Amino acid sequence: MLPTTIQSIEIFKLFLPLKEPFVISLGPINEVQNVVIRLQTADGCTGYGECSPYMTINGESVDTCFAVAQYLAHGLYGHDASDIAGCVAIMNRIIYANSSIKSAFDMALHDIAAQQACVPLYAFLGGKITKKLTTDMTVSLGPAEKMQADAIRFQKQGFPSIKVKLGENLEADVARIRAIREGIGPDHPLSIDANQGWHTAEAAIAVLQALAPYRIAHCEEPIARHLFMDLATVSAASPIPIMADESCGDEHDAARLIQLRACPQFNIKLGKSSGLHRARKIVDLGAAAGMTLQVGGFMESRLGMTAAAHLALTSDAIRHCDFDTPLMYAEDPVVGGIRYLAQGVIEVPDVPGLGAVIDEQYLRNAEKRVVE
Repeated sequence: MLPTTIQSIEIFKLFLPLKEPFVISLGPINEVQNVVIRLQTADGCTGYGECSPYMTINGESVDTCFAVAQYLAHGLYGHDASDIAGCVAIMNRIIYANSSIKSAFDMALHDIAAQQACVPLYAFLGGKITKKLTTDMTVSLGPAEKMQADAIRFQKQGFPSIKVKLGENLEADVARIRAIREGIGPDHPLSIDANQGWHTAEAAIAVLQALAPYRIAHCEEPIARHLFMDLATVSAASPIPIMADESCGDEHDAARLIQLRACPQFNIKLGKSSGLHRARKIVDLGAAAGMTLQVGGFMESRLGMTAAAHLALTSDAIRHCDFDTPLMYAEDPVVGGIRYLAQGVIEVPDVPGLGAVIDEQYLRNAEKRVVE
């Protein structure tokens, strides 16, 4: 038996409260409902992974992830954890799609591989700490007055960029951005995310053109994801650069969007790509095409966001980080991991592996399945 043979797989549900509901055009999130994977190899090395399923985006829930994880665990048990490509292939043979739960296994496998190599995960992925990572902070969708107050608060807290959730209609969304600009001034960096809320190309173009005076850095996913053939039309007519999010899940989506010249920017998330193994392929494609890239996430804790931060250190094409959701948690279940410093600066752990684990007290009473 190889020392890196997988001999124990634990699957946990992780429920945690938020400080307040987080609202986007696809609906509200009232609490964190994640799944944690803990892999152990024959030589006692332990790797952690986490996913944050999003029913309206990746079509998974905490319950589907928990169930599918058991199929994946039985398929991976006894396999060499260092064979990440082989493990990814096994998962894809077992079940189609289910990118969220696959990303948690992928994360744990990379954690083990980097520990075995005695290097931080970013170095295992070919990255270096040659740039400063900073995160934006997101203003949840709501009344213009509250969104203005939140934006002012985030500016005072020192976040270098503010991201605003939109996606209702032209009048309401322009009123929101007008109020926010009145609150934070004309120069503070601002981006927007419609989460497909403007639905059609025509509607999106109208809103984007109306927002032109407000100095918006970029707009994520303005139209319905299935209308990706129309994204190039939106990009050509928009005064604001377009960033594909929901329409760019994996490397196949990325290649298609590049071929269509659909947009100049991608938002990469491990829960969409099935993990680091395939996310790196999106990075390579985007960088080769001269695109500007962002790495973001769903509602992962600092554990999942730590993996995203390691990825963000692997390419100069990655210029934006959206790592703010752990700051919305009412409790922090993570030991180690990224640290949030002043001015939105992200400090990545410089230890072998991922450098983050879930505090045992949060797993002790969690619903759990074990394959060993």
